[in-house]
Amino acid sequence: MTAIDPVKCSITPWLSLRNGTRAIEFYKSAFGAREVYHVEAPDGEVVSRLSIDGAEFWLSDESPEHENFSPESLGGGSVKMILIAQDPDSAFAQAIAAGAREVYAVQEEHGWRIGRVADPFGHHWEICRPIGDAGKGTS
Repeated sequence: MTAIDPVKCSITPWLSLRNGTRAIEFYKSAFGAREVYHVEAPDGEVVSRLSIDGAEFWLSDESPEHENFSPESLGGGSVKMILIAQDPDSAFAQAIAAGAREVYAVQEEHGWRIGRVADPFGHHWEICRPIGDAGKGTS
């Protein structure tokens, strides 16, 4: 019998948006993201993998021909990003300074310190951290 390596499972978000090059610069400025992968087509469309303190996400320019639409094309998004940060207040302020729009200010709610911004591309980000035992969940 051969030993089989356990299957590792993960879910990584992929944001479709307009103007991927500008989005990369925004996420670097707003969240301290680092680009770890980049492909650019001759027409300027990009695919990029970004990392915020080891938490990765992908982005690319929208491609309606592949049914990948940005929140701008759809009139809003259906998914929120949750960015758990050691200091949500300063992470929130940094995002606002970089051009995000405040949806609601950082506050304490349901055992979390949490606020929400909308980035210039229509994606919503909840910036938060659990307080005490909140967020540990149950099993």
